[in-house]
Amino acid sequence: MSLHLVIGNKNYSSWSFRPWIAMTVAGIPFVETVVSLGDPDFKATVGAHSGTGKVPVLIDGDVRVWESLAIIEYVADQYPAARLWPADRVARAHARAIATEMHAGFAALRKALPMNFWRPPKRPALADDVTRDVVRIEAIWRDCRKRFGAGGPFLFGAFGAADAMYAPVVSRFFTYAIAVGPEARAYMDAVAALPAWTAWRDAALHEPWVLPQDEPDWPEVPRLPA
Repeated sequence: MSLHLVIGNKNYSSWSFRPWIAMTVAGIPFVETVVSLGDPDFKATVGAHSGTGKVPVLIDGDVRVWESLAIIEYVADQYPAARLWPADRVARAHARAIATEMHAGFAALRKALPMNFWRPPKRPALADDVTRDVVRIEAIWRDCRKRFGAGGPFLFGAFGAADAMYAPVVSRFFTYAIAVGPEARAYMDAVAALPAWTAWRDAALHEPWVLPQDEPDWPEVPRLPA
């Protein structure tokens, strides 16, 4: 039976984006179902698969896995040849630490800069707590690239779980024209050059659903051309 990934809007759902891009880049086969976060039946539809009533949810036969990082860990176990985590023990420990930090942290950035692929790039004024999150994220990227990135353009050389966890932040930095140094910008460009990124972005730009709570310019909804 194929893996089945239930996700939210591709324009807005950062949590959905993480396992989707991890599995897509790794070549792990799956089918997807998109349920708009604004669908009146969202809770009932998703709740049939997950007690949280939230996306993403991975369905593998009688197994249900929810939460982005748990899904990535599950498919990493099921598909070890995909090498979603670094083979080196030290690098792997570091990758898990920064992935977990992303999963649990950066609340100020998440709230102030919601993921929104179709918004034309424009820099807002950043509160101090958001700026601290930006500085910390850039420091993580720079440190990983320096210590572990010799084998490729991503945080640990090849694209993996840690990159998937930070992919929504890459999109936010583009959307909100966040100024970063050359190392971080090169990393962002490498992520954005992935065919999987392009496929997700193109689908996001064609979505019909508009969620006011995730539109930073509401009631205006500026959109890049699809």
